[in-house]
Order: sequence, then structure tokens, then C-alpha cells
Amino acid sequence: MEIPKDHPRYKSLSTRERLAELAKDGIVTITGLIAHGRGEAFDYLLGERTIPQAREAERVAVSYLLEARNPVISVNGNVAALCPEEVIRLSEAVPAKIEVNLFHRTSERIEKVVRHMERAGAGRVLGRNPDSILPGISSDRAMCTREGIYTADVVLVPLEDGDRAEALVAMGKVVLAVDLNPLSRTSKAATVTIVDEVTRAIPEMTLMVDGLRDDPEKRKELTSSFDNKENLRRTIRHICRYIESQGDKDKE
Repeated sequence: MEIPKDHPRYKSLSTRERLAELAKDGIVTITGLIAHGRGEAFDYLLGERTIPQAREAERVAVSYLLEARNPVISVNGNVAALCPEEVIRLSEAVPAKIEVNLFHRTSERIEKVVRHMERAGAGRVLGRNPDSILPGISSDRAMCTREGIYTADVVLVPLEDGDRAEALVAMGKVVLAVDLNPLSRTSKAATVTIVDEVTRAIPEMTLMVDGLRDDPEKRKELTSSFDNKENLRRTIRHICRYIESQGDKDKE
């Protein structure tokens, strides 16, 4: 389907079409399409823009990535479909490893997602041959590599499931989440929650790397002073004010 570029919902509709096509290829699952729609609904409540609370969390997340001994970016089907090149650019800028981890996991689908990332330009993608199990998870998401997620001290988990976010935190890892729902289990469990749309958040984080790379004092200041629960509370208040402002416009 060709969507007119002057359509007011061009980006949203184009994204949906892309996800639907990649669902046919097996990279995105049907439930992944549902998850995207749910996230898009929350993005409406943010005004479909990066709010100050999200930008603050992004700076803290980048600081953690740059401070890390073994940072890893976890990629699922939706992330691979929505922003593969952006993830690769962030991984190269930090640098951080990329590992594919799927809830609806088959060897065939893992191979498809890994190849999709490689076609997008990734030099090396972990996940084909898991050799470790994350404790506390009964699903296939527990499968990972020792080189990557299992031994990572900092893990960026865009569009994550709550059970794995909680399990990673329980292992003592710093968990950086990108989640449009500030009320989700993932958002509440993570060390840093970026309440932003992933195709905005990842490029924004990449732009922040150079400014923080040579400023360890600033990184320490950001990570030590950040309160994720308070940031989420401020995000929810921002959403409430935005909804009220839209109601006020309707009265005019």
C-alpha cells in the first residue's frame, strides 16, 4: 500500500505497513503487532514527542552504557523491524554488543532476525547459539549467550517483557528500558526507564554519546542522582497535564 506523504498520519501508517510486511517474513509476530499498537496508544498521551523526562532518562542511560564493562543491547523482533540501523549506530558509538533475544523463539526465527540485523549493517550479532540460561524465567527468553547478556553489567532492553526485566535486575544488572507505558512492570523494574517511542529514543541516545564520552564526572553525576521512580511519577503527571490540555482545547 502506498501512503501519501502528505497524510497527517504518514509516519504511523508507514510503520504499521512495515511491521505487517515483516510479520509475513516471520521477523515480527502477530502478538508483536498488538504490542506495537498498545505502545502507539501511549505515545498519543505524550503528544507523540520526546518529553523532558524521557530526554533526562536517555542521558542517564547513555552514561550507564559508557560506564559499563560489558554493555549489551537486546533486540527482539519489533526492535529489529522498527530501527535496526539506529540500534547498530548506537552499538558502534558506545560501543556495545548486540544480542537477539525472542519470546516467541524458534531457531528459524532467531536466524531471520539475526540476518535482518546483519543486512542492516551489523558486523556481529549474538544470539544464534545460546549457551546460558537466565535464572527466574520459565520462557525461552531465558536463553542467552554468556559473552553477551549473561555476563553484561548493563543491558539496554527496548520493548521488553516485564519478567525478563525483573530477572535481569535480580541478577544485579543495570537495566535500561525503552517503554511507552510508564505503568508497566518493565518500567517499574528497570534501573532507568525511557518513556519514549523507540525510533525517537535510540537516535537521540546516539547523539548524546559524544557529549558524555569524555566527561566521566558528568556521567557519575547523572547516574548517582537519577531516581527512576520519581522520573516515572513526573512522566505520569506530564501525561495527565497533556490530556487535560487537550480537553481544554475542545472547549474553545
